[in-house]
Amino acid sequence: MKLKGNYFFTQKEDVKDEESVSANLLVRAGMIKKAGSGIYTFLPLGLRVLRKIENIIREEMNDISSNELVMPSLLPEDVYAKSGRLEAFGDDMFRLHDRVGRGYVLGPTHEEMFVEVAKDVIHSYKDMPLSLYQIANKYRDEPRSRYGLIRTREFIMKDAYTFDRDEAGLAISYQAMFDAYHRIFNRIGLDYEVVKADTGAMGGSLSEEFQAICDIGEDTIVICDKCHMAKNIEICECKSNSISDDEKKKKRELLYTPGAGTIHDLEVNYHIDPKKMVKTLVYKVDGNFYAFLLRGDRELNDSKITKLLGAKEVEMASCEEDEEITHAKVGFAGPIGLNIPIIVDLEVVDMKNFLVGANKTDYHYINVNLDDFSYDQVADIRMITEDDCCPICGGSLSFKKGIEVGNTFKLGTKYSEALGLYYSDEDNKLLPVVMGCYGIGVARILAAYVEQHHDENGIIFNPSIAPYDVSIVVVNTKDEEQMALAEKLYDELKSSGKEVLLDNRDARVGVKFKDMDLIGVPFRITVGRDASQGIVEFKERNVKDFSSFTYNQVIEYFKAK
Repeated sequence: MKLKGNYFFTQKEDVKDEESVSANLLVRAGMIKKAGSGIYTFLPLGLRVLRKIENIIREEMNDISSNELVMPSLLPEDVYAKSGRLEAFGDDMFRLHDRVGRGYVLGPTHEEMFVEVAKDVIHSYKDMPLSLYQIANKYRDEPRSRYGLIRTREFIMKDAYTFDRDEAGLAISYQAMFDAYHRIFNRIGLDYEVVKADTGAMGGSLSEEFQAICDIGEDTIVICDKCHMAKNIEICECKSNSISDDEKKKKRELLYTPGAGTIHDLEVNYHIDPKKMVKTLVYKVDGNFYAFLLRGDRELNDSKITKLLGAKEVEMASCEEDEEITHAKVGFAGPIGLNIPIIVDLEVVDMKNFLVGANKTDYHYINVNLDDFSYDQVADIRMITEDDCCPICGGSLSFKKGIEVGNTFKLGTKYSEALGLYYSDEDNKLLPVVMGCYGIGVARILAAYVEQHHDENGIIFNPSIAPYDVSIVVVNTKDEEQMALAEKLYDELKSSGKEVLLDNRDARVGVKFKDMDLIGVPFRITVGRDASQGIVEFKERNVKDFSSFTYNQVIEYFKAK
């Protein structure tokens, strides 16, 4: 493309309302434009990058015999009602009605629709395995859109689904998709980790996430430096760090602690180590109240609670509810005499002579032990920390932030049973189809890539997804020899299959250099005063120095690539 006369613009200054590096650079580079909160237009340059990412995905999906289709975005809401997810999505789903009152939604995800499509071809065990995918827009009414393309209300997603007769077949299909995902992210050039994750509302027996490592990532990844375990912090198991010693159990005593309703107050005013405290947290789980006990310096893990109790909704009790249950102000709850189910973190089991709330305002008990109260269950209910040891091998842990760019689920028969997708086996017995689900955030990949690959001058694109392979900058467009050589290079490189950007604008050469650096084209050819000798400057985007190349050397260089 020749820049003069075409759609191209950049911005010199940072964008005020973009809070991430990637969004700022993509807007400044003229690749995206915000249309509203969490809604973006892909401009010509950005669309080229997006299409290249999509093409890499398509190539790998097609190579594993997955069949592409495109689902509608406007869907009848009763499809989601059948699977029980209309209520589960709640306010996250855009809902509307047509002129006669029929309910519709803007598709947030398409499991149900893929099941309906699969019904047309799957009747017998002979009709499987089957794999389908699409690259399409999805819609979710995010309560807080943020970080540019990373969390939006309209987003582009590749979602794929596999259909098999049994778990053994699913294992094969899952592995094929899993391997394809590795190839996709490696070709794009992302730094990523694969982590075990919570299946959440999707359900199923296994969930794994492909997390692009990035400081602004919304997910925390727990990594072991010894066995290389990688898990989302929400599901990472914890082992007890409390040491069981020979300390004798002491007699429980009531301690007057006026105004000390927090762990910090007790530590500062009464010099009690938080590791010797057990806090009691009152939560409402699907409308029923529970008390969760964990060490004073620990944090409750809501995801573990949800899984442990098979819950749909987990939330902390309100101040009024807490006080009604404990008969004390918030901050003085304790397990002794509490008349709701009590679940104890496994770490508390090894503790002796600890402090708890007394269910009496301004009072705590000291020297409390497990036999001083009754409880219903012991479980791992806390959030892991970097001071913990690896639950698998005992190695040291480190935390990294990640952006989820892909996920894979073994769904099992959840959706096939709910929506009636069955097949006949060899004995003519009807059985539910076993499904897998696999997603990739296409636009999110672009944002994650830019977060990882940029410098003070702009974006540094991998040639596999760069908007153009090479740019040609003409120093003086009024110089006939410079323009002639630039045009000759442009035509020759294009004819050899390269995507070439010719900067023939009537602008200062410094402006052109800054623009080419900003948009991240991997190679730059500068045609200047040595054009009469057939010599140009050649520079790679991620290298500071440049080289002098003859015309023939340039052509040979790109022929070899």
